[in-house]
Amino acid sequence: MVTKDLAAITAAVAREGLDAALATILAAGCREVEAVDGFALIWDPDRPSPTLAVAVDAAGQPLDRLALDELARATTAPQHPTVAAARDGRPNWHRPDPATGLVAIDLPLTSRRDGVEQTLGALAWRRRRPELDPESQALLAALADLAAVAVDRARLASLVAERAEWFERLAQIDPLTGLANARTFARVLELELARAGRQGGEVAVVLFDIVDLAALNASAGRQAGDDALRAVAAVLAESVRFVDTIARLGDDEFAVVAPGAAGGAVANRIAEAVAALPAVAGRAVGVRAAIAHFPADGATAEELLAAARGRLAGARSTPTGD
Repeated sequence: MVTKDLAAITAAVAREGLDAALATILAAGCREVEAVDGFALIWDPDRPSPTLAVAVDAAGQPLDRLALDELARATTAPQHPTVAAARDGRPNWHRPDPATGLVAIDLPLTSRRDGVEQTLGALAWRRRRPELDPESQALLAALADLAAVAVDRARLASLVAERAEWFERLAQIDPLTGLANARTFARVLELELARAGRQGGEVAVVLFDIVDLAALNASAGRQAGDDALRAVAAVLAESVRFVDTIARLGDDEFAVVAPGAAGGAVANRIAEAVAALPAVAGRAVGVRAAIAHFPADGATAEELLAAARGRLAGARSTPTGD
């Protein structure tokens, strides 16, 4: 393998996903050392042993299912040379096995945080003869470096995706109660109104506020008020239908978007469940509720919320329905 071949492989790896990149690298190794096949083991941080990730034959094609299953069983044994290479934290570039012709190379990565060598896994090729000349050793070491970069890049991409998903979730929920926040409520309400408008359906907006939450905070402390908020949020989550959306809009204000004409039943069910809650810091937990309907009480989210809040101001602590 000449330098330009290695450069072409590097370019291909940069364009490919992890499995395809590892297959390209293993295939190049097969050509270089005239191997029968090649395979990659990758460490999963959540597993006690490395996992067989990719395996190719001498032509660079994926192994058939039978061969793959046999190889997977073999490489789960702790004494397997490739597992040993993957497990060893030191940079062991080549481990020729005279009995099997196996060459196993670990995938090291230097941590930028502490400078410690971390093994990501191992590559292995099974050859018909054990000898490996220095030039081939050097090129296989370069392929191992490429594989380490590919694995690290894939893990970084996965981490970025997980973080993005986490931050997106944080942007959609109220951190105290775990319910949707006002931003999510507004988006869902707009979608439900648009759907109801197209289909000639109804949507109910039910607002709740906790009775005398400020007094509870003043007499028993903010923690007691938070306990009351979480208790009411739990009742909301347990009392609504699958199609309903629950949100916390403000300090003591909750809302439910209820498609269809069932808003009154939802409000009554929630109020009854809240009334059965145990007292918090010696105070009973109660809610006021009010309902507004699309299209009878408004055609937009703003009109419906204004109608519901106007009714909430004079609502009793136990709603009687629509």
